[in-house]
Amino acid sequence: MTKQRVITAAVAMMAGAVLAAQMEVGVCAYSFRKVTAFEAIEKAKACGADVIELFFWQKLSPEHPNVTLNQHLSDAHIAALKAKLDAVGIKAVNAYVADFGKTEEETRKLFTFAQKLGLRGLTGEPPVDALDRVERMVKETGVQLCFHNHAKNKDKPAYRNWDPEYLMGLMKDRDPRMGFSVDTGHIYRSGMDPVAYLRVLEGRVLSMHLKDVKEAVYGSPDVVFGQGIGDIPAVMAELKRQGFKGHVGVEFDVVSGQVEQDVKACLDVIRKHR
Repeated sequence: MTKQRVITAAVAMMAGAVLAAQMEVGVCAYSFRKVTAFEAIEKAKACGADVIELFFWQKLSPEHPNVTLNQHLSDAHIAALKAKLDAVGIKAVNAYVADFGKTEEETRKLFTFAQKLGLRGLTGEPPVDALDRVERMVKETGVQLCFHNHAKNKDKPAYRNWDPEYLMGLMKDRDPRMGFSVDTGHIYRSGMDPVAYLRVLEGRVLSMHLKDVKEAVYGSPDVVFGQGIGDIPAVMAELKRQGFKGHVGVEFDVVSGQVEQDVKACLDVIRKHR
């Protein structure tokens, strides 16, 4: 091998190592929605996750069973949540939000909560008429909007957030911190190819909900990677090609009695191909 080839190979290896370090591997707390957020954090770490995506409406902890994780958490409860994350040794990167509010004040409260907790982004589906307000909050706080896709549903013909062309049209002229949380399970359930989907959204992919499903039909259950129709290695290769630097979160919409074992198996696959 010539000196130049040695240098080129070394640079390529270094670039690959940097990219691998930037692609964070974790789990969505929704996979552990039958327990509290504190317990989900423990389970995520036990499965080998480095990061976790929280979600609103999960109860906070066994000690606070009547406290719900959302933007209305007190500063004391936020501090307790941060302390739990630190003690377990896992980072919260995003939180899934059910409602982005109807006023400037309500939307600001969401993004202020994310700032206090040290989140990178908020995941969800704000309505089109809220996007200007959301964009102002993104610019004000630096917190990302990770717009989420769900599956095409023949019973909801007005729902369009399954369509990557439509989604890209919503974001293409907005702040670059406004992008997408891409859910491969819902892509498969819409009868689409995640690799082609990701290419439409290239440059705006901020985070991933990575899933495999049994069949390419609406409502199909999740399965461990490699046991369904999905091509997880191809999805990971496309993320690497795009220089993806966000987090990849394993998520199960339909949980089995061995969800922790299933999550761990999926995390092992991600690490093998990142």
